[in-house]
This record gives sequence, structure tokens and C-alpha cells, in this order.
Amino acid sequence: MSEPDRHSGLEAHRQPGRAERPSGGRHPARRVRRAGLRLAAACAAALTLFTAAPAGALPAGGNVLPAADTTATAEYPVVMTIDTLSPLVATPGGTVTITGHVTNAGKSAIKGAHAAVRKPASAKPLDRRSDLAGVAGRSTPSDRDGIELDSPQYALPELNPGQSQPYTLSVAVSDLGFTASGAYELAVDAWGGTADNPRDRALGIARSFLPYNPGGAEAQPTKVATVWPLVHAPVVAAQTSTDSNDQTISVLRDDSLAAEFAPGGRLYELVDTGAKLNGLTWVIDPDLLDAALAMTKPYKVQKPGTEKAGKSAKDDNTVQMQPSAAAVAWLDKLRAAVAKPGDQVVSLPYADPDLASIAHNGSDLAGMTTALSKAATAGRLTVEGRLAVDTRSDVAWPFQGYLDQQIASLAQQAGSGLVLVNGGSMPEPDSLNYTPTAVRPIGNGQNAVVADPTVSALFEQDLSSPQKQTETTQRFLAETFAITHEQPQNQRGLLVMPPRDLSAANAKVLATALQTADGKWISSAKLDAVAQSAPDPKANTAVPAPTDYPPQTRASELPADDLSGTDEIQNDLDTLMRVLTQPQRVRGPFSAAMVRSLSTEWRSQPPAGSAYRAGVKGYLDELTKAVQVPHKNVVTLAGNTGVLQVSVRNDLTQPVTNLKLVLTSGQQNRLRVGKEEELVLPASQSVTLRFNAEARSNGPVAMTAQLWTTGPDSRPYGEPQHFRVDVTSVTNGVLYVFAGAGVLLLLAALRFVRQRRRRGGQPHEDGDQPVGDAPAAGPGPAAEEESPEDSAGGRTPDGAAGTDDTAGGAPAQTPRGSSPDGRDRTASDEKVGP
Repeated sequence: MSEPDRHSGLEAHRQPGRAERPSGGRHPARRVRRAGLRLAAACAAALTLFTAAPAGALPAGGNVLPAADTTATAEYPVVMTIDTLSPLVATPGGTVTITGHVTNAGKSAIKGAHAAVRKPASAKPLDRRSDLAGVAGRSTPSDRDGIELDSPQYALPELNPGQSQPYTLSVAVSDLGFTASGAYELAVDAWGGTADNPRDRALGIARSFLPYNPGGAEAQPTKVATVWPLVHAPVVAAQTSTDSNDQTISVLRDDSLAAEFAPGGRLYELVDTGAKLNGLTWVIDPDLLDAALAMTKPYKVQKPGTEKAGKSAKDDNTVQMQPSAAAVAWLDKLRAAVAKPGDQVVSLPYADPDLASIAHNGSDLAGMTTALSKAATAGRLTVEGRLAVDTRSDVAWPFQGYLDQQIASLAQQAGSGLVLVNGGSMPEPDSLNYTPTAVRPIGNGQNAVVADPTVSALFEQDLSSPQKQTETTQRFLAETFAITHEQPQNQRGLLVMPPRDLSAANAKVLATALQTADGKWISSAKLDAVAQSAPDPKANTAVPAPTDYPPQTRASELPADDLSGTDEIQNDLDTLMRVLTQPQRVRGPFSAAMVRSLSTEWRSQPPAGSAYRAGVKGYLDELTKAVQVPHKNVVTLAGNTGVLQVSVRNDLTQPVTNLKLVLTSGQQNRLRVGKEEELVLPASQSVTLRFNAEARSNGPVAMTAQLWTTGPDSRPYGEPQHFRVDVTSVTNGVLYVFAGAGVLLLLAALRFVRQRRRRGGQPHEDGDQPVGDAPAAGPGPAAEEESPEDSAGGRTPDGAAGTDDTAGGAPAQTPRGSSPDGRDRTASDEKVGP
């Protein structure tokens, strides 16, 4: 909408030397001009209606904003915005142009109103950061905002409730009364009346900051290190696939990265924007680089709803994807960006595991510290290999930068000598009237680089609107200007730490702010330049206790059950690795997937994180169960002795070894089986093992089959398989032997009772001597006789297996196609996993 003719008698021009008196921010002697301003406003409204209103627009007031600010009150019904400032920094003799919107958020029409710039109440700059916070905290017009200038003024048309009008004002820097270098308040207000209250008054105000920089080297520029995060929630699944040439194909849980790598996507814009900045510190999740690399070749994507099932990647649950040109271009663009002189690359531990969650809920789990250390090493090697650049990998970045003693301790154990900290965790003492340098020692040889909480928080909000972008940019410029001029001869270091999920819009605002101030009152520097500065002895170095950790932040942590579940996956994976002949096909994908399941990025996506962890656990279970004993319910053994035939099946696409099968009888006095059998299973085949069995009575006997790994640290493999053996046709001769044994036991008992009576119930002189007539044997070799139970062989572990339902009175013949060692091998119809 065009601006009314404010230069043709519709403005009120200041007269040189005219006194200005603050009275609610308005000159008191303006009654003569009010009628003219109201008439001008009415004319402008009519002009607007006929010349600029689009079809369907509301009459006499312009367009309705889609989401009007709701901070208006009955006394101050107007919501004003400052959408753009040009230039962002004022200089002597210049002109500042301001654009924005005036919105009637009240219930009555705005009449006879205008917009105007206020001259700051004081000619002195806002030297203290507390002054900046005071200005930003005001919500209604105040005399402290200064006095409205007679020129320029923008006459507003009548605005009905909900209607908005853009404005443009250009003011000379000399009219603002700036006297010294510094940051000043810049305010624009709306003045007029309403239909229900025609009293001429301030209706609303918008505030911003305007640095005034006449030039000169009156201060040492502040060294500003900016964290530039490149992270994304994990997308690479534990599953892998192979093509017709037996080449490994990565499987992704979704294809969200394809859009992010393309122009306009978040990750593309982050790299594109960061490439234009100097002295940037790129903080990169190595897993993101692996995902991008996987997409430069053919890859597969799990179909929606199947990622939690944990099934092997097959044609029915995945979609084949062609190489992504966007991923190729993004990697090339990133390599060029991080290679710029003066930039630095920090590699996060692989997949960016949630340090705070582990410290609070999983520090007692064995192997977590080792896993973090390995993730840091893997992260460095991955980033250096993918980007061909040196990296720093000993930097810990806990979630949102919040630190406590448990997190600091775990970070140090994992090898992190430097921690990126949110200033809210380590606030400065009230006695410190300036901003100290960011680095500080926190004990045990560990340092923290503490981000300024006010500056960093600017980029945690939604900056998609022009108003918020300008507001944030000007606040950043004012804050950094004030920091530099707090102690102009004391150069300090500042850390700017935006959130991990930095948006493209926020990144552009941050880049604009950095570029505007760089070379003036700040100097962009990499993280090491700030971390290696001399710490300020007056700064706070106390790491807070765990009880001081923010409760709302702790509430989003990964629970202990999720962490312990991941720890159990590691144990199960170690077991699977023992039996595979090609463990590298599984170890790499699963080790990475387990770390991904602990990613910090799941904080903002709890359901997706739970589904990912379930998928990893389910897939490992599927691979483990691919080597199993087929389930059978009942096996019949006819006769006193025979052979139990037990099959073990391998549905993996690689051979397995270092396994043994143990059968355990639930009643060894009735049915005993032979010793354990070691086995080697070819890929996609089954092997039948034969166990000699000896029965002593008829009837059912519970049996357990369990696979175990071999070696000194033998452990159960898989779940135990239970079945029943029905013993039939035990001969009378065997029964007679059992009956005779019973008679002998009875006679021995009678003799024992008779002997006790003969001694009058007194115990034997030698308490370890068996009760009997003969004295204890003297020293010398004793004959040891192996009992039948000791010679049965086998342990009684918990285990898993299944059985064939064939057994007989004599060993079965080795069927055709069996191996030389007598074990049957049967080709599998289905292949599972690697």
C-alpha cells in the first residue's frame, strides 16, 4: 500500500531551537494541528480504499494480518511492529528508514491517528546490558521511551478492529540526538483516538535498538566464536541389504534427508549460509555424513509402519531408491565450506549420544563410558574421512548446554576436555558488572566455554517473521556493542551457541548479525581462539550440583529402561559376534545403530526414538533366532537305550561356528543323555545331532535343549527350547536291576540303624568318617569310582533349542547327503539377515 503524501503539508515539521517537553512522549501544544491531522487521515483512508485495496479486502484499513499480536489492552489497542531497519547501524550524517505495521487489536475503530519516531529520552547510549533488558521489558508507552518527533510522521487511515496498515518512516540520524558511540533505543509509536474514546493519546509503541558507530578504534573488538550445528535425527537403520553384485546397500528409516539436502532444505541452507561467514566453528554429527554418503549410492527406505518391527530388509517392506544428486552436491558444498581458512570443525561423538541422559540415568551401566569414548574416536575418523579436514573431537555438548557435576564427570571420563555450557547453568555473580570472557576452568583439568545466555537465547525462538528477525538482529548488535564497550581495553571472548536444530531462517538472522558487527566491535573467531584465552579469575567456575539441573529439561531425558535396554542389546550383540564367521557384516551396522538409539536428537522426537530402538532390538532378535533348534513338542524313546536326534537350523546367509548344543534331562534318575555336541552350521542349512540316551523307567521326561557358545567364557545363545521325551518299553531286566538296587538300599538302612543302637546313639570319633563297622582307612591312594550320574556329561544351563521328533533303540543311519561327521545338512528355503 502506498504511503500517504506526508511531505505535502501533512507532516508537522520541527522548528529550529523549539523546546521539547516530555508529556507522555508527546508535545503539549499541538491542538492547532490535530484537526488537520485527522482530516488528512480521513483523506488517506479514502485514497487507500480506492487505489490500493485488493479485491476482497476489508474497506478503509488495508489487509488483516493472519496472526495479530494479542498484547494490546483497552488503553493501548494498537500493536505496532518494526519490520525492517536500514541501515542496521547508524552513522553520522545518515538517514534511518523504518518500515512496519500498525494493527488495531482493540474493539473500537482507530481514528485520526499517526505513526512517528521517538527521540531517545537521553542523549547517552545504553552502556549497560541491564539498560538494554529494561528497554526490552517494557510493554506499554512510557515517557522513558523519549519524545515523539514532529517529523517524520505517517498519517494513518481509520482502522477498524483487526485491520492493519503498513508504514514507512525515514529519520535523519542527527534528529535522533545521538552524542556518543553506543547502542540507543529506537521507538515508533501510534498516536490518536478511538471511536469509543476520542481523547488524543498514545495508542501503542514498538521498540528496537540502533547502534551508533561513528568509527574509530576506541575499543578492543570482542572475539566471538559461533557454534554452527549440522545435526539431524538418525535415519540409517541397523538393517542392510545387498544388490546383485553382493554389494552392501544401506537401509534408511525414512527419506527425510532428501528434502533437507536439496536447495531450500534446512541442511542445504545451513551450509550455504555458513559458507559465507568467516571464523565459524562447524559442529557436525558424523552420522549425518554417513547418511549423506549412503544416499550417494543406491539405498533403500523402510516402508512407513515397518521400522518398529525390526524385520530384515526385503522387497515387501522397503522401497528401492536411486542415488541422490542432492546428497552428492551437499557433501561437495560442505567440503568446500569447512575448508575455508579460519574456520574450525568439531566432530561430535558418532550419532551425538545424549550425554545428560546417560549421566543421570545410565552411569551405572557397564560399558557406557567406553561406548562414549569409542563414539568420539569413530566420530573423528568419520568426519576427517568424509570431509578431508582436521577436526577436534574432545568437545562435549550436553543437551541445550546445561551442565551439572554428573555430566561434567562423565564427559571427562569419556575424554572430553572441553564442554560447551549454557550460561544459565553457570550464572555470573551479581558483583560482576561486566561480561567476563567465556572460557573458565571447572576442575580436574577440564575447561568450559560458557555461552552468553541472553545472546544465545535470541536464536532459540521462531524467527520466521520480519518483525522477529529485525528485533533479534538489533538486540544482538546492541548486546555485543555493549559487551565490547563495558571494558573497551579488555578484549574478551564470547560464545554464541544456537540450538542443535538451528533453522534456516534463524541461521540467516544470525549470519546477518555477525556480518554486520564483524570488523567493527566484534571479531569472528573459531572456538579454539576463545577456549585458549586467559580465563577471568572473577568469573563463576562452580559446576552446579545435580539437584540444580532444570527439572523441565530432565523430564525429556531418555529413561533408565531405554538405556539399560541398549546395554542389553550390546551384550546380545557380543554373543552373536562370537558365532558369526563374517562378524564385520553385522558389527559395524549394529554398533552404529546402538549409538544412534541414544541420540540427543530423539529429545524432540520421543515416539520416533522409541520406534528406532524397538527396531534395533527386534532386528537383533531376528538375527539371533535365525540360528535355532526347530520347535518340537514330543519325542518318543522306545527301549532302554537309543538316540535322540536334534536338528539345529541356520537361516543366516553366512556360516556360524563356536556353538555347542547341550541337552539337559529334567529327571536324570529316569533318563540320561550323552555329552554336549559342538557344531558348525553352513549358511542357510540345518544340521542334525545325535545324542545317546539311557532310560531307566517308562513315562514322560521333560527335556531342555540349549545352544551355548564355546570357549572359556561360554554363555547361553538364544532362548531355551523345552520338549518332552516319552519313554516306552523299558525291559523287565532293567526293572529287576532297579528293584535289586532298592533292596540293597533298604538293607544298608537297617544296618545303619542297628549300628547306631549298638553305640548307644554316640557319633563316630571321626566326624568325617562314614558310619560303619570298619575304622577309617589310613593315608594312601583312594580308589575313585565315577558314578553313572557324573559320567552322563553336560551341564544344566538355561538354554534354547528344539528337537527332531525321531528317536530309536539304536543309532539311526546317516541319511543320504549328510556330512562325513554324520550330521545331516538340509538346505534352507529362506535367508535371514547378513
